[in-house]
Amino acid sequence: MTQGDAELVVLAQAGDAAALGALLARHEAAMRAVALSILGYGPDAEDAVQDAMVVALRRIGEVRDPNAVGPWLRAIVRNNSRTTLRRPRPVPVAEPEWFAGPADTPTPEEALDRGAMRDWVWHAIGQLSPTDRLVTLLRYFSDASSYEQIAAVCGVPVGTVRSRLSHARRALAGGLRSEATAAHADVTASSDARWREGLDMIAMAMNGDFDQVVRESWWADAEMIVPGGRRGGRDLAVAGMTRDLTAGVRQRLRNVVASGDVLIWETDLISPPDDPEHCPPAALWLQELREGRVRQLTLFHPVAPREIRQPALA
Repeated sequence: MTQGDAELVVLAQAGDAAALGALLARHEAAMRAVALSILGYGPDAEDAVQDAMVVALRRIGEVRDPNAVGPWLRAIVRNNSRTTLRRPRPVPVAEPEWFAGPADTPTPEEALDRGAMRDWVWHAIGQLSPTDRLVTLLRYFSDASSYEQIAAVCGVPVGTVRSRLSHARRALAGGLRSEATAAHADVTASSDARWREGLDMIAMAMNGDFDQVVRESWWADAEMIVPGGRRGGRDLAVAGMTRDLTAGVRQRLRNVVASGDVLIWETDLISPPDDPEHCPPAALWLQELREGRVRQLTLFHPVAPREIRQPALA
């Protein structure tokens, strides 16, 4: 007997990835029709549909009326399509207000971590190519999520970002339909370990021991890149951190995202009280690993300050 939408939603909200795959397959044609009615035929319409599928992975738990999942999915596509016409906002916003969750809606990573589906999602992300995985992590799990910001972090054209994201979304959506029933390793332990590691390293840096962090966790030939700025090796990173600490700048770890050989830290930058605009409000540390050690760090500030005299770690 064919399961109804409401039953599939309940199963998906309990962490059944196959149920969500069935829902998406059932409503895909209607979702595509919405995109085509707004954007016409072309890659933008397909991107809007695929983006909606990734959003559904994160936010299926917010559906209040399981019988209204069809309108909810179409609303995601409609909003994605309309923002495409206006140029996309940094993070896709899925549903209109009457579908919205509570005011304390969790971050994408928190939403995934609350459901059993997270293991399949992180497994699927880990199966992407390194370039596709990187843009996916930035787009859906970081503050550097606009096409322009991702392009700056990765050092590639915006068109390349769009192409890689489109390929990644097709892979995730296709994988959800075809292999969602497979069992995958629990990611909670590794995620917790990355958080503890990040907290310990930032604490050491704030205590003036960033040189020890670099010696212990970076390769000797590791490279540091500041998009649009300087590039160098380990000495540049240590000198930048020392300069910031001397100026009274503090950092607080706010988010950790890890998959395969990519590790992202997002930190709040706290300027000294007597110079509140000394540095940008936040930093994104994109760490590319080799055998567990940093081979390249790209430091990016997702929100541009009004005035920057000495960018953190620049």
